[in-house]
Amino acid sequence: MKGNLIIKNAFAVTPLGTSAVKGEKMGSLREIPDATIIVKDERILFCGASSEAPAVNEEDFKVLDANHRVVLPGFVDSHTHLIFGGYRPDEFEWRLKGDSYMSIMERGGGIQSTVNATRVAGSDELKEKALWFINRMSQMGVTTVEAKSGYGLDLESEIKMLDVIKSLEEDENLKLRIVGTFLGAHAVPKEYKGRTEEYVDLMIRDMLPAAKGKAKFCDIFTEKNVFEIDESRRFMQAAKDAGFKLKFHADEIVTLGGAELAAELGAVSADHLLHVSDEGVKAMAEKGVVATLLPLTAFALREPYAPARKFVDAGAAVALATDLNPGSCFSGSIPLTIALACIYMNMTIEETITALTINGAAALDLASETGSLEEGKSGDMIILEFDNYRMLPYYVGMNCVSTVISKGRVVSQN
Repeated sequence: MKGNLIIKNAFAVTPLGTSAVKGEKMGSLREIPDATIIVKDERILFCGASSEAPAVNEEDFKVLDANHRVVLPGFVDSHTHLIFGGYRPDEFEWRLKGDSYMSIMERGGGIQSTVNATRVAGSDELKEKALWFINRMSQMGVTTVEAKSGYGLDLESEIKMLDVIKSLEEDENLKLRIVGTFLGAHAVPKEYKGRTEEYVDLMIRDMLPAAKGKAKFCDIFTEKNVFEIDESRRFMQAAKDAGFKLKFHADEIVTLGGAELAAELGAVSADHLLHVSDEGVKAMAEKGVVATLLPLTAFALREPYAPARKFVDAGAAVALATDLNPGSCFSGSIPLTIALACIYMNMTIEETITALTINGAAALDLASETGSLEEGKSGDMIILEFDNYRMLPYYVGMNCVSTVISKGRVVSQN
């Protein structure tokens, strides 16, 4: 019965489609109060009114009774840095005392601190730590997660990270679907300080060819005094020419034009966007670049939240993700992400669900595979503790997920 499942007496709630849901349509969800969901060979065979469900031999299926509780598509966490060595609790205390993100980097902390720890960590150690996070993500309803490299910043260490991610992708026993991203352009390593163009040359010449086939996406931290616009354009054009799909860390700390560059180069998503310009919002909406917003990071850094309403009102697609990382956001909390999106970013719960399901999938170029409860898609879904999905933000920061199902298999029951 591997991948064969029937859920009875479900209150199915889902966005619809095989691409990102944009603008005001993000607030529209299909609701089926008395639903049956059938998954056969890991794919959704039927999701609709119980009275219309096709007859199947239940002996070939695992059968669950949802007891009229909400069933949603599995959550998609489309921006994480879950592969890393070491921790940085001291920096968290520095920030509480008023140090800025950039000043911590200048003190030798920040990304370089994790780079030092990651370079000396073994592959087994990195994988074991990632599995620890993955298990907790699963309990909160995540069925697909993106994982970035970016804490190696040299050829050997970046490939080590990508190989760990690839081993997770290919692990048939893993609870989640993993999507790999090459982020060699996360920072300029200390050995190239003051020689950013030379590091870009190294990445184009050596890292991109070595990363090819090990990661689906290429990402860059486009930021003042990190990788500026011209450097970002040169590197990301090379990545695009090499066959990578593009993502951008954009306009997180200052308004630099990263969103506009993401639109210019046809990126799948641009992420963070705390200081995006109105022109950047418009350009992303016009070019169909998913705006992946990361409220946990703004919360942890005590920064203004990204302008979710501007993106929705402009007709853009908004996704939400955790940005789990050892520095600026040591949290993978989906419940807190939901609460912050609704309370501080003025997103409705319907928009938030769309952002964490179909639009998160679209940010990983997987909207035809997962992110909604529709025939032909992967059997990725969650059963809540409640019969009302509005409990998700109301039960502030608490996990409302009872059962997690990936590819038709129950992988977590709280």
